[in-house]
Amino acid sequence: MSPLQIPADAVLLPIDIQKAFDHPGLGRRNNPNLEANVRDLFAAWRAKGRPLIHVRHVSSASTMGFQPGSPGIDFKEEARPKVGEQVITKQVHSAFIGTDLERSLEAWKSRSLILFGIQTNYCVATTARMASNLGYTVLVVGDACSTLPQKMLDGSMAKPELVHDIALSELHGEFAAVVSTRDVLAAVASR
Repeated sequence: MSPLQIPADAVLLPIDIQKAFDHPGLGRRNNPNLEANVRDLFAAWRAKGRPLIHVRHVSSASTMGFQPGSPGIDFKEEARPKVGEQVITKQVHSAFIGTDLERSLEAWKSRSLILFGIQTNYCVATTARMASNLGYTVLVVGDACSTLPQKMLDGSMAKPELVHDIALSELHGEFAAVVSTRDVLAAVASR
């Protein structure tokens, strides 16, 4: 397998890496390495001076701690924006709906996105699918994503590992290429 090639116009797009997902009432999430992988991706990307646009979810309709003014809307420590980095605030699953994300990507002359964040099967997958449908090249960093247990139609609960794996499998090859943090870090270091 050949090494990962990151498009020169790629923008790093972390999605909803927010404190609300730490609420114990949500259940156990998969991927305890999320924060470490996010920290490493940010450090490598910033060291190269590459464009980074943060996405966060804020909605008065939310029942999960994403209401305006709630501490849950704050970014996790590892995902905090630095001064000068753009923050896109969305109210629905897709980072493209009701935001100026497309205009920002046009300003960066970017048609390539590297996505990761929380939840794999909701906002990450929705944004990846929409980006692909809009003609962007999409890489999803699978081990820098996580999700929570999913209630099934029969009332049973699917484990977050299964939900995460299915979501990534549905994206890979159809809407995105699913890659690893290690591969992205190696590609960034080689540029």
